[in-house]
Amino acid sequence: MLLKQSESALARVSHQLSRLERRDWELWTIISLTGILVSGGLLSILFRAAFKDETVHFEITVSRPLVIGLFVLLALLNTYLVTKRFEVRRLREQLISSTLQNQVTEQQSFTDPLTEIYNRRSLDDIAGRFISQARRRHTDLTFLMVDADNFKKVNTRFGHLTGDFVLAEIAGVLKSSIRGSDAAVRYGGDEFLIILADTTAAGAQKVIERVNSKLDDWHAEGNLEDFRVSVSIGIAEWHEGDTLDEMLDAADRKMYDHKATRG
Repeated sequence: MLLKQSESALARVSHQLSRLERRDWELWTIISLTGILVSGGLLSILFRAAFKDETVHFEITVSRPLVIGLFVLLALLNTYLVTKRFEVRRLREQLISSTLQNQVTEQQSFTDPLTEIYNRRSLDDIAGRFISQARRRHTDLTFLMVDADNFKKVNTRFGHLTGDFVLAEIAGVLKSSIRGSDAAVRYGGDEFLIILADTTAAGAQKVIERVNSKLDDWHAEGNLEDFRVSVSIGIAEWHEGDTLDEMLDAADRKMYDHKATRG
């Protein structure tokens, strides 16, 4: 989803840069036409003077005010064009800088700083897009509510810094277990939400298996001594007419059912 937003921002920048480039070409066209006109005028004077009689001679008489006026005109025109070119260049640099800054700010506002995945604030927008896409394309859509089991014991035994580390690692496991077309959201505290595009509830089981396998690998590395972090996951498959709140409630209930069966 962030990729699509970035592509949209880049498209806007590209369009505005194209407009600036056209202004730049317009200035170059003015410069070129001015040079051609001035050169043509001078050549016209030279040719008329050179072929005035049967003999060729280049004696030219031009009034001083005309020469001064011509130089002043050229100087003013050159100053104007140079100023405009610098203005176009400055606008181009400001456009690129402001767009990149806005993009970073927008991305940060929708990203959880600890886990570097989407935050709760972005949920309505992201889920709305997934649901609209599924409705428009008549494709499947599945929500997974993920909760870290016994997470309070991590904070109690190892401290809150280690707890933050574990949350970030769980988010990394979730993000690496899904595709780029899916989304992972920190729903709140030690709860996460995964949105799987073009995926049924049966297909979501493969994602759950992948998550559990990656957690096994994480524990095998000895990250927590004598403690195992597991997750309970509830599945809710979206159908036409279902609202986001209904999907979250359904996934949440399934998650607690899963937690209860594991004791």
